[in-house]
Amino acid sequence: MNMHGARKDLLAGAVFVGFGLAFAITASTYEVGSALRMGPGYFPLVLGSVLVLLGIAIAVKAFVAREGDDLGPVPWRALVLLVAALLFFGYTVRGLGLIPSMLVTVFLTAMAGRNARVIPSAVVAAALTALSILIFVIALQLRLPYFGFWLQG
Repeated sequence: MNMHGARKDLLAGAVFVGFGLAFAITASTYEVGSALRMGPGYFPLVLGSVLVLLGIAIAVKAFVAREGDDLGPVPWRALVLLVAALLFFGYTVRGLGLIPSMLVTVFLTAMAGRNARVIPSAVVAAALTALSILIFVIALQLRLPYFGFWLQG
């Protein structure tokens, strides 16, 4: 019975449960509504509940299988780039606008890969930014400024 290798699944399950509980607890502060008349808290509550269930299933799998890979080294570069990308987007989307913030955010996340290269990451950033503009601004008609007040001088 080698539980040493199952730590990866236990840790993954704990992360899922943690994020799921955070979503569910936060969603409970909003009006939830019902399946036919969804309130603003309905989807985050359902998403949080699904994450908790997935986390429990992953943790149970770790106990049942009792085997798995070692945790291995921590991918610090990827961790730093992903956190930096999320923080960048959150702090600059209003000031810079959707296009510059999304370009930088997607580029940083694309560079977090182990074999990432600059040109393919830039192409992915441009394509996902264009797709997001098409979906959210044009198709769904959300009022998101392309460029923020920081760039309008």
